[in-house]
Amino acid sequence: MSAPESLSLPALGYGAANVGNLFRELSDDESWAVLDAAWDSGIRYFDTAPHYGLGLSERRLGAFLQTKPRDEFVLSTKVGRLLRPNPDHDGGLDTANDFHVPDDLQRVWDFSASGIRASLDESRERLGIERIDLLYLHDPERHVLDLALAEALPALEQLRTDGQVSAVGIGSMVSDALAASVRSADLDLIMVAGRYTLLEQPAAADVLPACRETGTGIVAASVFNSGLLASSEPRRDGRYEYGQLPDELWDRLLRIARVCAEHDVPLPAAAIQFPLQSDVVRSVVVGGSRPTQLTQNAEYAALEIPGALWAELAAEGLIPA
Repeated sequence: MSAPESLSLPALGYGAANVGNLFRELSDDESWAVLDAAWDSGIRYFDTAPHYGLGLSERRLGAFLQTKPRDEFVLSTKVGRLLRPNPDHDGGLDTANDFHVPDDLQRVWDFSASGIRASLDESRERLGIERIDLLYLHDPERHVLDLALAEALPALEQLRTDGQVSAVGIGSMVSDALAASVRSADLDLIMVAGRYTLLEQPAAADVLPACRETGTGIVAASVFNSGLLASSEPRRDGRYEYGQLPDELWDRLLRIARVCAEHDVPLPAAAIQFPLQSDVVRSVVVGGSRPTQLTQNAEYAALEIPGALWAELAAEGLIPA
């Protein structure tokens, strides 16, 4: 099933994990300035999740979007983790999950139909916005994928049937989980995190074909590969998921950067626009914790990139032909 006609995703969206204090603390004013810059840059798709800052991202994003006409933006959030009081809270922070917020709440997995519905209702309350357009099941492979396929995805389908949301899908950084979900349920969109980027495209083997077969659209996230593609001059000590960047990928990154430089295309611009070259990718979601990053990303998304760049990258085996 393709995304409903009523849900048209802009090509560029903002992933609001940073305003949930991902990696570093932002004040309310700093977060507002980031969201303001996104809006002023023309971004009209905003994605969040209860996981991001234990609800802080939803509260801050909701407060901002309440000042905007509801029909002018698309809003997505996620289900699968409920936020409940943490009985072990002793004044610490949620830095184990990379969020600089008090860990007075804890995440509780719940893939049941009642848990999915409760998560949606609680997100609405935190956001202060009743209409959520798109609902993703968040990281199902980190809990029990079989349970997601058997219970959570049918629950999402029912919410769509009931008119509670316009579209449903899953968000994951594991290709196997994405492909299995697409083939098992009637999903509108999936969020592919870091598995279809300019640097590496493992999702091209199984996820993209599954989406073509089922008419499921893709939202590409983490397109900078943890920041490796965020600068035209890559750094060897850059973050790569949960560890050091493998030598093979570093060499590949240098080759990609060289081709981009030869065509006078900033590497981050190519990183943002690469996923959109696919017929099944509907949108690219990028993060950012500073207003200038949002402005720059919007400029990169609008930059005209010559077809010769993609052709050379394909000829060198750096992206799919």
